[in-house]
Amino acid sequence: MKSVIYAHGGSQNHGCEAIVRSTLKLLNQQEKPILLSNNMSEDQFYGLDKIVHIQQAIHDINKKSFDFFKAYVNQKITGKYYQMDSLLYKRSIDFLEHRDVAFFVGGDNYCYSNVKNYRYINNYMQKKVNKMVLWGASVEPSLLEDKEIAGDLSRFDQIFARESISYNALKKINKNTYLYPDPAFYLDIEKIELPKDFEIRNTIGINISPMIIEHESHTGQAFKNYEYLIQYLLNNTSYKIALIPHVVWESNDDRKPLQLLFNKYKDSKRVILVDDHNCMQQKYIISQCRFFVGARTHSTIAAYSTCVPTLVVGYSVKARGIARDLFGDENNYIIPVQELKQEDDLLKKFQWVMEHEEDITQQLQIKKKEYANIQKEYARELYIND
Repeated sequence: MKSVIYAHGGSQNHGCEAIVRSTLKLLNQQEKPILLSNNMSEDQFYGLDKIVHIQQAIHDINKKSFDFFKAYVNQKITGKYYQMDSLLYKRSIDFLEHRDVAFFVGGDNYCYSNVKNYRYINNYMQKKVNKMVLWGASVEPSLLEDKEIAGDLSRFDQIFARESISYNALKKINKNTYLYPDPAFYLDIEKIELPKDFEIRNTIGINISPMIIEHESHTGQAFKNYEYLIQYLLNNTSYKIALIPHVVWESNDDRKPLQLLFNKYKDSKRVILVDDHNCMQQKYIISQCRFFVGARTHSTIAAYSTCVPTLVVGYSVKARGIARDLFGDENNYIIPVQELKQEDDLLKKFQWVMEHEEDITQQLQIKKKEYANIQKEYARELYIND
């Protein structure tokens, strides 16, 4: 099967990297896929060029082309920029050899309001492939009320939704929708030397992101809650605390808020700022934690999939859906950042996780076995429907 993977932002988002790596593991293709990447140098740095053929997805727009003229006129008349933005991707798709299947690596790409450029990108891709697959996706259900977005999603030959909230919404507009765990649940671990002072099973992993700070309803409360949690742990437990980044894009870098936390508590000698690593190495570090508190979805999937009791600081459908599918009820396992009003809100949720450590671990072990049993179903579902 000749395939192409697209809508990949780059591996400095280790969630994007994890989806690509685990997708290749699940599909077990003999021929290397083509990966259209927004940033080839990132992917090469983390070694994706060893497992896929990487091609640059974004190119300068040809301002002498008829496509540019149409997009320009459309933008002037409607004020909408989607068609113009999509032209950045047209050249890379036009130069593709014909493929059997295209995997739009969904993730949370359809969770936000600025998704209408995908309609045009998908138009280009549909001409180059036999089958279009939306892969490992969450979709904000309210966006499907927009007929343009719903129409775009209805064109996919198959959709693999990664949690049940999105699945139930997508099934209404595309009958060929399937519910499977996020591919990153199957990501391999790469063992490395643990950070200095990291104590196996006596360290709490913590991840915070600029994204949750942007989505908070009460200015400054997200960061205050993390501070309050860390101070409580230092005062009342013997745990070490590992601050773990999972996205390191300059414009959206977890290391920035984590560095602020480290600077405040480094004199305790119990707080560790973890360096950047590839997604498999970060998963290994997370797997050695006693508990995990995470904002980035794929940092929490790294914890869930290695049976580490986890509290998610979420802001969208993906966090709720994944937790609901694991535990049957998301309420005790995530706290929406929008609900952080008092400085101890995060701590109270985390105390519940600590009190139920054994039950949570057992449930994650059950789900890990269940997910392992369906690992081969991804490829079977695709090939049956070829």
